[in-house]
Amino acid sequence: MIKFQMPSLGADMEDGTLIEWKIKPGDKVQRGDIIAEVETQKGLIEIEVFDEGTVSELLVKEGSKVPIGTVMALIQSSKTALDQNEEKIIKEKGIDLQPIEEKTTAQIPVKEEIRMAIKASPLARRIAEENNISLSQIKGTGPEGAITREDVEQFILQNKQPKTAILTDKSNVQTVAIRAATAAAMSKSNREIPHYYLEKKIDVTKTLSWLKELNKNRAVEQRLLPVVLFLKAVAQSLKDFPDLNAIWDNGLQPKKDINIGFVVALRTGGIMVPALHEVDLKNCDEIMETLNDIIPRARALKLRSSDLSDSTITITNIGEGGADSVYGIIYPPQVAIIGFGAIAEYPFAENGMIGIRSTVSVTLAGDHRATDGLTGSRFLQTINKHLQNPENL
Repeated sequence: MIKFQMPSLGADMEDGTLIEWKIKPGDKVQRGDIIAEVETQKGLIEIEVFDEGTVSELLVKEGSKVPIGTVMALIQSSKTALDQNEEKIIKEKGIDLQPIEEKTTAQIPVKEEIRMAIKASPLARRIAEENNISLSQIKGTGPEGAITREDVEQFILQNKQPKTAILTDKSNVQTVAIRAATAAAMSKSNREIPHYYLEKKIDVTKTLSWLKELNKNRAVEQRLLPVVLFLKAVAQSLKDFPDLNAIWDNGLQPKKDINIGFVVALRTGGIMVPALHEVDLKNCDEIMETLNDIIPRARALKLRSSDLSDSTITITNIGEGGADSVYGIIYPPQVAIIGFGAIAEYPFAENGMIGIRSTVSVTLAGDHRATDGLTGSRFLQTINKHLQNPENL
């Protein structure tokens, strides 16, 4: 029996509120299926399952605050048979692993029969009832036409003022919550992590020239941004510096996968840091596609649990027209964060000659328990080496 637990979505998360189950006992689930929506300080997060099987029991009620690690559901794996102990537990609890049978029409009043014939999630039904709305008025957009919470809320928004506060403008509340979560994590980082800081100015004239030539014959939506090359250069460099691609948890734990947390500024204020997984294995076009997918979802607060898991290092990128340099604070339990300032033209000395070159300031904040300034300095030099050879990224 698989025990599905409330996942951790970052060092700043202690618990989350279960808003809606997307499954019921008897449903079959596959790896990557969205099975629940959980409200955290980072907004409403879609929770994915990473096993395959049949839902046996939901152990947490919608609306409950759930600490990290709490078993939320039991899933019978489709890959292995039940052992005798599990069968005994299931029999004692009276858990039915088969889909729940529909009641006969003789058992259900006509009005209730009509209500149940309309497919809708439990939360969607509750919101509709609280606002005196008939589900028959709403068109469902969920699986097999089922009515979801979003369908009900959209109907309310378009047709009437809600009796509950579900649809009040939450942007300010969410901004405060996100900033509070970020501040809590950064305060902990400042207290517990002995930071050291390094900075290197990198000439990216050749890099940008190569990128301009590459983009020249591409459609606008297929063009690459400089940040793609920055991400790829960092990922390639981390292969030579595994102690920077790591977490600190009762000692240094280097990670095999290079999953880069990418800081996204929200339009209403605050930041989200979704993970770009296995960046070193992606080509530049694939990285651009990932950014085009994840940045809009981060700004709409529509991230999934996998988007907020397993980051091994973080990059913050100021972008065009911003500050010259950015000095990040390490996001625990990671041991490093890299900052890219705005690309700008500056006088730049090379081979005894001064010229105007496009440069970017790259900073590294490292955890002194994991690495030191010499390692960090060599790492920045390696990033520079890769950016001088963009055709090999």
